[in-house]
Formats: sequence, structure tokens, C-alpha cells
Amino acid sequence: MPYHASRRTLLAAAALAAVTAGGAASVARGSRPTPDQPRPAPDDPLPGDRAPDPERAARLLGRMSLEEKVGQLFVSRAYGHSATDPDPADAEKNLAQFGVRTAAELVSRYHLGGVIYFAWAQNTRAPHQIAELSNGLQRAAAATGAGVPLLLSTDQEHGIIARIGKPATLLPGAMALGAGRSTAAARRAGRIAGTELASMGIRQDYAPVADVNVNPANPVIGVRSFGADPRAVAGLVAAQVRGYQGAGVAATAKHFPGHGDTETDSHVGLPVMRHTRAQWEELDEPPFRAAVAAGVDAVMTAHIVFPALDPSEDPATLSHPIVTGILRERLGFRGVVVTDALDMAGVRQKYGDDRVPVLALKAGCDQLLNAPDLALAQRAVLAAVAAGELSEARIEESVLRILELKDRRGLFTDPYTSAERVDAATGTVAHLAAADAIAAGTTTLLANPDKLLPLDPGAAPRLLVTGTDPASPSGTTGPPTSVLARELTALGCRADAVAPARAVAATPGRAAVLVCTYNVPEGESPQRTLVAELLATGVPVVVVAIRNPYDPARLPRCAAELATYSWTDVELRAAARVITGAARPAGRLPVPVPGRYPLGHGLAYD
Repeated sequence: MPYHASRRTLLAAAALAAVTAGGAASVARGSRPTPDQPRPAPDDPLPGDRAPDPERAARLLGRMSLEEKVGQLFVSRAYGHSATDPDPADAEKNLAQFGVRTAAELVSRYHLGGVIYFAWAQNTRAPHQIAELSNGLQRAAAATGAGVPLLLSTDQEHGIIARIGKPATLLPGAMALGAGRSTAAARRAGRIAGTELASMGIRQDYAPVADVNVNPANPVIGVRSFGADPRAVAGLVAAQVRGYQGAGVAATAKHFPGHGDTETDSHVGLPVMRHTRAQWEELDEPPFRAAVAAGVDAVMTAHIVFPALDPSEDPATLSHPIVTGILRERLGFRGVVVTDALDMAGVRQKYGDDRVPVLALKAGCDQLLNAPDLALAQRAVLAAVAAGELSEARIEESVLRILELKDRRGLFTDPYTSAERVDAATGTVAHLAAADAIAAGTTTLLANPDKLLPLDPGAAPRLLVTGTDPASPSGTTGPPTSVLARELTALGCRADAVAPARAVAATPGRAAVLVCTYNVPEGESPQRTLVAELLATGVPVVVVAIRNPYDPARLPRCAAELATYSWTDVELRAAARVITGAARPAGRLPVPVPGRYPLGHGLAYD
């Protein structure tokens, strides 16, 4: 099906779902919450909240220099597994990019307000190492003149975006939770994730994703979204906010004003959102409004152009009408606004790296995330204050919000963690069991016309597992075909994983072939060719879409089709249990699959 027809189908389906579910537009206008979307007022304390002390923040602000205030606005990457003793290669990267060798020196020199952890920066090797890194960074912050603790953060969305892997608990991602349709499960997942992050000293997570994915060709959101129904997405976003923050970790709803119907990845280009203002209010606004009403600590901006909200063609991150006019004034958000990473192409195409941080602050942002040239960015902000383009009072507004957030998350009283906390919270038996229980409700059976599934493990069927083996999101699970074969074998089948090139030759004598597919493109492709060749053998073929659920519409119809929404072990274990009948399929499509399945589709066993 042509792309534009697919996009219109999804827009129409999402709009219909919003209207028939009670009018997402009324949610966007601030009507009373529905019974299955409870929304406490922003001032209602959540279990993990501590009431911030305004006097403490004012005292801290009063003794900070302008350079220290500006430093609090910046959240930067830092290379190395240790704050003071990185590997030589990481020390060289720090020296080349920041003029210092260690993360501790980086915190001191630039008066940083926060550090973001990445696997590629060697920050997230193992939970105990992460805790030690966090403590080392907090000691460095305590030794600075202002002595303000750091807000340490990462992107741990779960599903396809996970910076920290095993032995930490890996949970189903957003679209899998959307398929499960349980706000209780979403909140439980957020609580587990937040508890484990906090044990490692990480007190801000850049999750949940509040974008409503109504574009099958969206290259950057996809299964990171809870789905295409704005009302359902709103309920799950609010639930995850309460889960994370109930564990003492700041949640961050992203990417405002909505990145769910874009055709460009903002990491490499500048997307344009073509929704009208009315469509935005109906489709994109409700999850962010729900997050704000649930008391979310932070909202992250998107590097997208949204002409219906701001005709200037500035990215939303740099747009005063969007950040201040809509997020602050229309939605009433009083928390911290954090930019998406400032090293992304979407925010760098129109203005230079010296102008972007200044314009982001003028738009109403508070935290400036991962500037490509930290020294240049800080000099630019200081120069803007000296020139009168930014007032010191404007800087202090943002610093106060950041200080109050740190206070709310308990950083002024207890910024450190310990090995004992890691052991008590991370990858526990209870958390791993909960992850499996949550995943059990997410696997979606899309097709089963001849009742091939469930397979009977009592007959010890010989199975073949083949297809795509993408790298694990965290580097600690997979490969998917091997994991699925292992789990099927553990349940009583005899399953072998083979490479696609050997799959056809290995089919004789097999009861079925399971093919893991990954983002099958429109038209001819190696994945489509593989499925067609396997079908020609006469052996029943089962498609397991391990990322986007749109794959079956781009393949020949098969004996059975399932969607798992990610390929970490927890989702593949759940799929294996559904395939063998150890669990019943319970997931329902949170997005329509154009040309094949409607929103909400999902089969059950008789």
C-alpha cells in the first residue's frame, strides 16, 4: 500500500478511536478525567515525592556565581566507566571534547547540573559499576563551590531503547504495554524501572514517550510509542509517570509537542509535522496534558517544525510559542523543560551551535541536554547575559526549577547510593517475575487461520527458527532467533535456530518454521523473499514481528502471525509461551496495520 494511504488510514483510525472513546479533544481542553484515566492534580504528592524547600533553593541560588548558575542548566555526556579513573581511550575522548581527562574534572570545570549516561560512552557496563560512577560524580559535585548535587539521567525506555541491560530487569517497551492495555501493568513497569535506576544513582529517566504514533513510516518513534489511540496513550503515559516518580525518579514526557507523525528522524534531519491545530489538539496533545496533570517532573521538547503551532519554522525546542505559549501557558506545566539532545541534526540545521542554547532558553527551556560543544554553549549563554539578550533573572528561573526538582527527588539529603541498594533492588527475583508477568499480556496473535497455534509441545515438534537477528538494545540479550529457539525447546519443542541462507535447506521434517522479521520495507526485500521461499516448501510458516507490527502487511499471508514489539528476552519468552499454549495470547494491536488489521485487533485461542 502506498505510504500516504497508510498514513491517512492511521490518522483516521486514531481520530475515530479518540471520538468513540469519549472525545480526546475534551481531554485536551482539560475536562474531567475518565474513570480509567485518573489524573491527580500536579500538587498531589506521589509516593516517591519529597516536598521541595523553596528557602533551600533560594539560599543556594543566592550564593552561586553566574557561571555556576549557567552550569546548572547543562546536562552533558562524559566518557568512562569511572568518575576518576577512566580507560585511556575514554580519557582521550574527554580531553579532545572537553579539555579534561575525567568525568569528575568535567563536573568541576563546567559546574554541571547533570550528566547523562550512555552505553557508547562506557557509562553503563554493570549496575555496581554504574552506582560507583554515580557516587564518584556526586563527590565531584559536592567538592565544587556551590556543592549542588547532580541530576544523573539516562534513556531507559525499555523495549527497543535500553541503556542498561542484564542483570538489571528488562521490561516490555511502550507499544508492548499498549498492546497489553493495562495501566496497572504500565505503572508497575515504571515503578520497577525507577526503583532499579534509583539504586544505581540515576534520578531522572527520559521516559515515557508521549508521542502518538499514527505513521507506519515513522523512522524514530514507532514502537517507542504506546500506540495510535490518543486516549489510551494518555492513560498509559500518566500511569508510567506515577510509576517512575513513585520510585523517586523524575519522569520525562517526550517529545513535545508530538513526534508521532513524522517522516524524518530528528537525529539526522529536521522533521516537519503537518497536523493542523485541530488535529494536534485531538491527537497529540492528550498524552502531554495527562502527563502534566499526573505531576510529571519534566517534559522534553522535540526538534521538529510544527507550522500549525508556530509558523516561524523554528524547531519546537527553540519556539517560544510552543514551549512557553502552549506547554507553560496552555497546559500549565510548572516543572522542568529539557531539550532533546542538542547534538542532533534537527536542532542544528537552522542556527549555529552558539545560538541554539541561547534560543532554547529564550523559548522557555530549562535544561540544555548534551551540547555538541559544551564550552562554546556555556560561553554563548554567558555572552547573551552580558549583552542583555538574556537576563540573569531568566537564568535564575530555570535554575530554581532545577534545584526544586533535585530537592523533590531527595538529592540534597541523600545523593549517594551503595552496593547494598543495588543488590536489594536490581534484577531481583520479584522484578524479573513481574517483567515476565507483564510481558505475558502483550504478545499479539494477528493471524491463525488454520489453527496451527498453539503447537503441542507434548508431541515434541521439530521447529526451525530463522530470520533477522538485530543487536540487543542493551547489548546483553539475544540473538533473537537463538533465544526463541531456546525458549521453545525449554517448553518441550525441538527447535533449532539457523541463518536465513540455510533455512530453506533445513525445512524438511519440520512441523513449522518461525521467521523473526524486523521492519520489513514496502515492496521487494530480502525478508519478503525469505518468507516466500519458505512458504514454497510447504512447511507451515509463522511470522514473528519482533519490532514494528506492520511487517505482516508487507509479507505473503502465513499460517500464523504474531507481534512482540521488541526482541529482548522477556518479549521472546512471552512469545514462546503463546506459541506453545503455555500462555494464551492477550495482546491487542495498539496501532492499525494498514491493509491488514484494524486498531484493537488480536486473536485468542478457543
